[in-house]
Amino acid sequence: MQRRALLDAARTLLSEGGTDALTFPALAERTGLARSSVYEYFRSRAAVVEELCAVDFPVWAAEVEAAMAEAATPEGRIEAYVRRQLALVGDRRHRAVVAISAGELDQGAREKIRAAHGGLIAMTVEALEELGQEQPRLAAMLLQGVVDAAVRRIELGAAEDPEEITEAAVAMALNGVRGRSD
Repeated sequence: MQRRALLDAARTLLSEGGTDALTFPALAERTGLARSSVYEYFRSRAAVVEELCAVDFPVWAAEVEAAMAEAATPEGRIEAYVRRQLALVGDRRHRAVVAISAGELDQGAREKIRAAHGGLIAMTVEALEELGQEQPRLAAMLLQGVVDAAVRRIELGAAEDPEEITEAAVAMALNGVRGRSD
């Protein structure tokens, strides 16, 4: 129960202030534990982030996969993939996943996160094959790059409304640089 409380506090801290806000004193204060008690559950800040990813990423990926499963066409699955990820930007679980700083994590943790991201990217390969992509894996990675750029834009509080960013990302995903075709 304490471990869950610590993870929930970590999500809140990451959501409110990014990785800089995630400190053991802040975790202790949020949970009412002594700072030394936090070290009984996690050896480092990177360990907290690693566990958040292990717990939250599969839930997040399942939500994206479920949205894709509801679509009837390959285009619909790609659109759902983009829209669901961007809809999750404000979710505390997503915030924790994207707040990861590769420099803070050991090689094993980075590999686990890379593998999880690979699973997310793999969700689109079949739809891209159905759309006639000659290199569907490469196209899937590039598609995720569009999503990642849109996520960063939304998180920065860009001049554009998040809905505008989402619509632009969907148009880019479905139509490339040609833009929207009406």
